[in-house]
Amino acid sequence: METAWGEWHREAVSEPTFTVEEVAVGPVGNQVRVEGRLTFEGVGRLREALRKVIRIPAATRIDLSQVEVLDGGAAALLAEVWGDAMRAGAAVSFVGARGPVKSMLDLYTERTARECTRPPPAREPILEQIGRETVRHLGVLRELLEFLGRCFEAAVQVVRDRLAVNWRDVPRLIERHGADGVPIVLLIAFLIGLITSFQAALQLRQFGADSLVADLVSLSITRELGPLMTAIIVAGRSGAAIAAEMGTMRVSEEIDALRALGISPYRFLVFPRVLAIVLVLPFLILLADVVGILGGLLIAITQLEVSHIGYFISVRDALDLWDVMGGAIKGLVFGAIIALTACERGLATSGGAEGVGRSTTSAVVATLFFLVCTDALFSIFFNLVGI
Repeated sequence: METAWGEWHREAVSEPTFTVEEVAVGPVGNQVRVEGRLTFEGVGRLREALRKVIRIPAATRIDLSQVEVLDGGAAALLAEVWGDAMRAGAAVSFVGARGPVKSMLDLYTERTARECTRPPPAREPILEQIGRETVRHLGVLRELLEFLGRCFEAAVQVVRDRLAVNWRDVPRLIERHGADGVPIVLLIAFLIGLITSFQAALQLRQFGADSLVADLVSLSITRELGPLMTAIIVAGRSGAAIAAEMGTMRVSEEIDALRALGISPYRFLVFPRVLAIVLVLPFLILLADVVGILGGLLIAITQLEVSHIGYFISVRDALDLWDVMGGAIKGLVFGAIIALTACERGLATSGGAEGVGRSTTSAVVATLFFLVCTDALFSIFFNLVGI
């Protein structure tokens, strides 16, 4: 039994039989005839035999009419030999192949371009493109209005039933989005005040108007830079966190679980976060105003030789109550924009972890756009009413 198996095994792994013979040799080319079975097991011997009969730069015709079997491994070798010879300057051609041998050889050696089986994409008319984008934007607007409507409905339910909100979560959210963000807000505000004062000092010194630095810094910080920069920081920090948190809950089906339990996610999740951001942002803006003005004081003392008493007197004379209150009012609106945009983007998340990243990015970009547009509207309105 062992002897029979050993003989069968040696026959199975033995190298296939084939011959490579030069039948004609001339000054401009030679002809080679290949006979037998060309399979993967004999590619080593086949490579050596072909290299001996192919002469560069003469042309070589390889006759495959007597080849019985050609598998993928041997066909790949023939294609390799053919390509190497062509790159070296020799013209190698295969002739006489028939049936399955020819099909396999063509599969590995064909280099002609084939026509695309798919029809070319049709050019979309410009009006159709405009219409499609308009419909898409109207769909986004519809979703946004639907979200705002559900938030308004949740707010009405909260007024009717105060126990419908998870009030225990509000202090934690205030600490997370308010107190934890104080250091970065104060640092940025201090640097903004310092930079504003430094740039103003370079220009006002040329006209001997050093005393106006305090006026410029205090007004620019309280009216524009303080509220807007603080809102941008909160949008990048808290808005992104809210969008990522809500998006993760959406893709992990926690939102669906709340709905299955009869709990509205707008009352349980959205309302506490909106309330927390709206409450903390005006206080962060007031802190940013104070620290920004102190940053301007540093430049006034060191570069302009203005006393701190004179600086604060100029600040007091330049500011009135509406300059500060206007920033606080902006903070209330900015806070609502940040929280609502982040929650809307988070609840619209789809597509797993990748979708959470897209929603977070979209929330930050959309929030920044809305903040700048709203700040511009505030500036126009305050100017019209004389504030």
